[in-house]
Amino acid sequence: SVFTKVLEECFLSEVMDYFSQGHGVLGAAAGRMPGAVPQSTPGQAAVVNAARAPGADEVYHLVQDLRVSEHRENALLELSKRRESLTDLAPILWHSFGTIVALIQEIVCIYPQLSQPPTLTAPASNRVCNSLALLQCVASHQETRPLFLKAHIPLLLYPFLNTVSKERPFEYLRLTSLGVIGALVKVDDAEVINFLLQTEIIPLCLRIMETGSELSKTVATFIVQKLLLDDMGLNYICQTAERFYAVSSVLAKMVTTLQQTPSIRLLKHVIRCYLRLSDNTRAREALRQCLPECLQADPTMQCLPEPIANCLREDSVTKRWLSQLLQNLSLR
Repeated sequence: SVFTKVLEECFLSEVMDYFSQGHGVLGAAAGRMPGAVPQSTPGQAAVVNAARAPGADEVYHLVQDLRVSEHRENALLELSKRRESLTDLAPILWHSFGTIVALIQEIVCIYPQLSQPPTLTAPASNRVCNSLALLQCVASHQETRPLFLKAHIPLLLYPFLNTVSKERPFEYLRLTSLGVIGALVKVDDAEVINFLLQTEIIPLCLRIMETGSELSKTVATFIVQKLLLDDMGLNYICQTAERFYAVSSVLAKMVTTLQQTPSIRLLKHVIRCYLRLSDNTRAREALRQCLPECLQADPTMQCLPEPIANCLREDSVTKRWLSQLLQNLSLR
């Protein structure tokens, strides 16, 4: 739509201004004042050090290729393949002139393909997923994570999380986007929690927890779990009855589904969410009334539904969490 196009142009303009104000390194020397002595940051040092590492020249050229539209697709593929082995890739990407803007362009240019009727193709989805994989590196790195949040880049992923199509290109896009948010919450960082709570991440995750694939449900539930484990997140969700029941009702539906299609890793996150909710006084009272009956059975598993009992036999930690939950609720 015209509105979407204007929004994209405005956002890109702001981002390009942000990265032109001394935030870029590679290629930025031309804008330096004569005689000025540059002050090197850890990320800028990483760019310099990378140039001395084995194979660094190839990485450097791949990063440069991200700024060239004709070479970008191959550069995205090659860098996403190597991201696990390149420890300094995040600062290199962030401090390289024009690189983050190029990755953002890859994301926003696909928005029109999400509209009804959706026209997203598998190759287009794979290309954006490679861009998101590089942004996940940036989100994971302790130096670039605060900068990533300050630029509000996670918000660009929300249109992907808001899709409902179950076709594989959309599912991959949702799952990779969840991976970026998951990388943010994986570390205990109050700044991350505070940022996410000011956005629509919880409603987006709840819908995926209810309707997504098992893997997407698992990552979305993990994100909600990490938000709950922070006091700020627990207080936020338990602040109003509407928020609490939105979360608890989705968890209850997931328990019902797990009786039909068991998954120990998903059950583990669900029970951990329940256990954390029971740390809040008001939530504890409400959970006594709305905890699924199949979880209220004796955690010795003699009375539990067979699918749930089988899952708990495989994971003593989850079994212990369920026992603690029932103790907290005075249900055993």
